[in-house]
Amino acid sequence: MKKNKAIQLDFVIDKLTDSIQNTISGDSFQTEISRLTLADLKKVTTKSGWNFNWKQELNNNNREVFKLTITNNPNIIQGLLSYTIKPDHIYMDLLESAPFNLGHKKLYD
Repeated sequence: MKKNKAIQLDFVIDKLTDSIQNTISGDSFQTEISRLTLADLKKVTTKSGWNFNWKQELNNNNREVFKLTITNNPNIIQGLLSYTIKPDHIYMDLLESAPFNLGHKKLYD
């Protein structure tokens, strides 16, 4: 019998919540997940601090791309996710928090 090779994951989950939490006030905000649109791409560029090429992700016909926003505030993107549906699993291609949600001075968890 062939042994499966262990896969190491390279991310940290600091806590599980059902919302986005402001790091200063502690207030929680309900979130919405919706498809990333062409109009959204103007906000998610490397010039504005995003690390990945989300236009390339959106143009890839094999991938689905979604944005995370605070309910009733759909114009500020808190994070992005692209994934591919495989026959036996879903593969998360990219996951990125907004630049203002990174590091010690992040605005939201």
